[in-house]
Amino acid sequence: MVLGVDEMPPDVVTMNSRVRLRDGRRTWIMSLVLPDHADPEEDCISVLAPLGAALLGCRVGQRVTFRVPGGAERSCDIPSVLYQPEAAGDLHL
Repeated sequence: MVLGVDEMPPDVVTMNSRVRLRDGRRTWIMSLVLPDHADPEEDCISVLAPLGAALLGCRVGQRVTFRVPGGAERSCDIPSVLYQPEAAGDLHL
């Protein structure tokens, strides 16, 4: 389903969203960005990375599963979307 910008629920991970992720006891925050803005040092993950692709379109409360380099399967939960451009009205991003 394709939604208009004004129809996007605020708990959905979209491009340039900042999300809190949890893997067991470890929690971290990532921003989902285009490949040329990806920077692990700044907690920015490419939408083309396995985790980034798995996150896009997911909602708070979901568990995402992805493969890491080497082929191992991992999963993490999405406890919250801290920032979503559509919800914030930042439609230029």
